[in-house]
Amino acid sequence: MLKGKTAIVTGSTSGIGLGLAKALAAQGANIVMNGFGDIEGPKTEIAALGVQVSYHGADMSKPDEIEAMVRHGETTFGAVDILVNNAGIQHVARIENFPPERWDAVIAINLSSAFHASRFALPGMLARNWGRIINVASVHGLVASAEKSAYVAAKHGLVGLTKVTALENATTGITCNAICPGWVLTPLVQKQVDAKALGLGVSNAEATKLLLGEKEPSLQFTTPEELGALAVFLCSSAANNVRGVAWNMDGGWAAQ
Repeated sequence: MLKGKTAIVTGSTSGIGLGLAKALAAQGANIVMNGFGDIEGPKTEIAALGVQVSYHGADMSKPDEIEAMVRHGETTFGAVDILVNNAGIQHVARIENFPPERWDAVIAINLSSAFHASRFALPGMLARNWGRIINVASVHGLVASAEKSAYVAAKHGLVGLTKVTALENATTGITCNAICPGWVLTPLVQKQVDAKALGLGVSNAEATKLLLGEKEPSLQFTTPEELGALAVFLCSSAANNVRGVAWNMDGGWAAQ
């Protein structure tokens, strides 16, 4: 479905971002990866899907490096058709104890990076009158949790940015939407489950129920593969008129 298209997926060397990149690649899109940690393993996984894959190590807190990443995609593949703003970090603390430098970092990477990547990618999309911008927000873009002030503020801001981007391009072939996951079973979250099981002396299954039971009524994780399927839909012609939506995939979290 996406053969001949190119997608940049930020924060795509693991977890949700890698799941999104693989889902788009499975539909034929060439992929520009970005992120830290192991690079060659994820690149090999995506290349095995029969598409071309490149990597750019832009620091998503630096606008000039974000621009270089977009230009890399355009130079390497001829265009950037799909932009998935997924990169994100977290810090947990009460507001009065929240280090200002951590606030600045969370806002820069979780919110400002999406603004910068979008402003660099949009001119090319407008010239071709086709594009898809998908912002990976969070259920915390819709509701709040204590001790996550920077993350919640950034994700609420990302939902707002999504709506403005969609409205500004409403009469064009460019759409912008947000995906708002609840708990997603990534290696990082699995470590939290394992730690809870060890700390409470309970089974992994029981620890999973305890973690999910705090917020997510379905008592099941969303998977990167499920989020990838939603991203594919948002890139399809069936979603041509889906614009400015914050689509939560959260097991009922925000329905409460």
